[in-house]
Amino acid sequence: MVSNEKFSKYLEVTQKALTKAKTSPENLNLNEKTREEFVMMVENYISDAIHFKQNGELVNAFAALNYAHGWLDAGARIGIFDVHDSELFAVD
Repeated sequence: MVSNEKFSKYLEVTQKALTKAKTSPENLNLNEKTREEFVMMVENYISDAIHFKQNGELVNAFAALNYAHGWLDAGARIGIFDVHDSELFAVD
């Protein structure tokens, strides 16, 4: 079971990671739109997570939050976000 506390903890971590990713330099020479699409996906999944939580769907909320963080980790791993923080990302 997913508790409200667990959801809140992971929401906070994901939002911190998003802030850090958005302010990081890009480590690849990609079309600017690629980075924007990654950020948009993360923001959309966070929004979905909050919506599900407000409707009492904690498991779906937690799943959406994990998708959001997966996009952040993927972006960090391939260099879209040049972050060096193993507490917030699956890098280093």
